[in-house]
Amino acid sequence: MQDDLCYLSATEAITRFKSRQLSPVELMRALIERAEKVEPLINAFTDEYFDQALKQAKTAEKRYLGKGDKPRPLEGIPVAIKDEYLVKGQRTTYGCSVFENYIADSTTPCIERLLEAGAIIHARTTTPQFSMLTVTHSPLWGVTRNPWNLEYTCGGSTGGSAAALAAGTTTLAPGWDMGGSIRVPASCCGVVGFKAPFGRIPDDVPENYDSHIANGSMARTVADCRLMENIMAGPHPLDIVSIRPKLTIPANLDDIQGWRIAYSLDLDYCEVDPEVIANTKAALEVFRSLGCTVEEVSLGWSWKTLEASYAHMRHSAGNVLAEWLGDEREGVAPYVQDFLEDAKNASTQDEITSNEIAGEMYATLGPVLDQYNVFICPTTALAAVPAEYDPSKDKPQINGVEVEPYVGWVMTYPFNVMGRCPVMTVPSGHVKSGVPTGIQIVGKPYDDISVFRAAAVYEKVRGWLDTAERRPSL
Repeated sequence: MQDDLCYLSATEAITRFKSRQLSPVELMRALIERAEKVEPLINAFTDEYFDQALKQAKTAEKRYLGKGDKPRPLEGIPVAIKDEYLVKGQRTTYGCSVFENYIADSTTPCIERLLEAGAIIHARTTTPQFSMLTVTHSPLWGVTRNPWNLEYTCGGSTGGSAAALAAGTTTLAPGWDMGGSIRVPASCCGVVGFKAPFGRIPDDVPENYDSHIANGSMARTVADCRLMENIMAGPHPLDIVSIRPKLTIPANLDDIQGWRIAYSLDLDYCEVDPEVIANTKAALEVFRSLGCTVEEVSLGWSWKTLEASYAHMRHSAGNVLAEWLGDEREGVAPYVQDFLEDAKNASTQDEITSNEIAGEMYATLGPVLDQYNVFICPTTALAAVPAEYDPSKDKPQINGVEVEPYVGWVMTYPFNVMGRCPVMTVPSGHVKSGVPTGIQIVGKPYDDISVFRAAAVYEKVRGWLDTAERRPSL
């Protein structure tokens, strides 16, 4: 019963709160007890606010009992916030000792909205240093492990949040995605991750001006991602690029019978593990069984897509990090030092190159999206790399071929280069190691609803984490 509470969806928890079948205090206690058991194994939390969270849960309980103000949309729901977001009065370390004692004096807009809706922060979660990696470990917080197999990574950069969702130590978690930071860990941990299109969810300056960056939601169900999306999205007075009018994802999503779905197993250039391919094909069969026409397409992409991503990151994130750190290098991870060294020669031409390649990429993806309802491909080319994997020295191989060490094992960054496309990752199965795999459902620019429709219908057939047998055996 206790573990069932830990895996309860936010949508169901709110229903039980309202009917007084469950108290926010009971849910919070269950998650805290679960965390005390599994945190020594997975190491997903940085700071814990358990005592404060229980007090807030008691206040939420009173609201549901009719004592005080009316319950808000997320009243009493536990949420874990990655150690990158700003929360006024809480520290944000970015996984680096340089910022170990940094206390934020403002709150990131999307987090502010979750809190205003009644969500309760009970923990902050681990990230790689400055969120600059697709695995999660940092000199400050150590290694975060995959709940399904502790030898493997939980993914990154929102790795601690994904691990917490899979391990049953949080109910919801927002995420931030510049190259796959929501979708990669969601895939590695067998949960749902949605990267909203650029401008849908407001952000802080200067991140809000970067079209490669998007906020989004992470949860164990599509309905919970919808719940978060509807609260976080919408125009904000401090974010000029936030989109108006606000888009609301409906609770009742229509079926997709008769849809045309395009897919690619390798994006025409990636080495992809056979187990990932097999799981992707099985997921595509689900869509066929739902009455969809599913057809393979060629995009004509190449490793130039990676150059588009890197060129942009060198020019943008490289300059920002260099300014933050100055000459300080003590406590800076080797993978961050590698990136800073590479970014030293960043120029305006990098941004021009990135945009030119992005145009070439969309010249083939755009017509596909015009003919089909959604596009599907694997989320990662390899289910996961080892938990301690360090791309500054390790060289991954797929099918006996050495691939680019930083992101050569993932397939997410192309859709950051074309940041207007909404993308959701949902589980597609497991590999022999026990680690989950995922597929990406890509929609037309700003067509979030179609992505949610496809994911929700797929979830009804291929449920995950909804029974004890479908959860990590921690």
